[in-house]
Amino acid sequence: MSFPHTHSLSVSSSRTHSRSEIRRSSSHDARDDDQILLDNLGDGIMERRGQEDEESLLEKDRTDHLAPQPASKPSFAVASIWIAVNTLATIGIVFTNKAIFSDPSLKLAQLTFAAFHFFMTWLLLFTLSRPQLAYFAPRRTTIREVIPLSVAMSLNVILPNLSLAYSSITFYQIARILLTPTVATMDYVLYHTSLPRNAIMTLIPACLGVGMVSYYDSLPTEDANIKTTSSMGVAFAFCGIFASSLYTVWIKSYQRKLQISSMQLLLNQAPVSGFLLLYVIPFVDTFPMWSEVPVNRWLMILMSGIFAALINLSQFFIVGQTGPVSSTVVGHLKTCLIVSLGWVTSGRSVGDKSILGVLVAVGGIVS
Repeated sequence: MSFPHTHSLSVSSSRTHSRSEIRRSSSHDARDDDQILLDNLGDGIMERRGQEDEESLLEKDRTDHLAPQPASKPSFAVASIWIAVNTLATIGIVFTNKAIFSDPSLKLAQLTFAAFHFFMTWLLLFTLSRPQLAYFAPRRTTIREVIPLSVAMSLNVILPNLSLAYSSITFYQIARILLTPTVATMDYVLYHTSLPRNAIMTLIPACLGVGMVSYYDSLPTEDANIKTTSSMGVAFAFCGIFASSLYTVWIKSYQRKLQISSMQLLLNQAPVSGFLLLYVIPFVDTFPMWSEVPVNRWLMILMSGIFAALINLSQFFIVGQTGPVSSTVVGHLKTCLIVSLGWVTSGRSVGDKSILGVLVAVGGIVS
C-alpha cells in the first residue's frame, strides 16, 4: 500500500533542505569572498604603508646626508703651521729672487722667469682641483674673458721682479706698502667706494715713510758694500705698484662678473698669462748660456718656483681657516721681517737716515 502524499512531502522537504544548503553555501561563499577581499585590501594597505615608511626613512637619510654639517673648529696647531709656511716661503722667495737677479745673465730673463712661476702656480692649482684632493671644483671660462686680467697678472709679477733686481730688499718691501692706498684710490675712481677716515689717516704716515726711504735709499754712497736703489729700481717699483693695484681691483670685479672663486679664477688665468708671455719672450728676454749657469742657480730657480707654490697654497688655507683679518696680520708680520732682514743684509748702519722712513712707514701700516 502506498502513500503518495507522504512521498510528495519527503520530496518537498528534501528540496527545501537542498535550497537551504545552497543558500547557506552561497552565503558562506559570499562571506569568504568578502573576507578574502578584505584580507587583500588589508595586505595592500599594509604594503603601501610599508613602502611609505621605507620611502620616508630613505628621504630622511638623504636629508640628513645633504644637510650642512656643523663646521669643525680650525685647529690652532694646523693654522700656526700654515702661517709659518706662508711667512717663511714669502721671505724665502724675496731673498732667493734677489740672489737670482744678482746674476747679470739671469737679470734680463724676467719674462721667462715669470712664465715659469705661472706654470708652477697652474700645476699646483690643477693638482688641488683633482677629484682625489677636491680642495675646490674647477670652473672653465673663455680665454677672451680673462685676457685683460692675465695681462695685468703678468705685469704684477714682472714689474716687481724688475724692481727687486735694481733696488735693495728694504726699499722693495717698503714700496709695496703703497699698494693699500693705491688700491683704495682705484676703488674710489672706478667703483666709487670709500675708506673710513681712520683708515685714511693711517695711510698718510705710510706714504710719507715710503717717500723718505725712496729718497735716502737711492742716494749714492762711497761704501761699495752698502746696497742702494737705482733710479730704474724706483721707476719699476712705482709702475709695479700701479699694475699690482689694478690687478687687485680687477680680481674683485672679475670674481663678481664671472661668479667664481679666486682659486677658480687663478686656475684659468695662470696658463693664459704664461701663454701670452711666449709671444713676447723671444723679443724681450736675453737668454744666458744655459750650460754655463751654475748648479746652485738652477737650485735657486727651482726653490723660487716651490716657494711661489707654497705661498699660494698656504694663503688659501690661512684665509679659509683663520679669516682675512689674520691674513692681514700675517702680511704685516712678513713686511716687518723682510724689512728687518733686508736692512741687516744691506750693510747700512743703524744711524742711516733711511731707517727713519722705515719706522714711519711700518708704524703707519701696523697702526
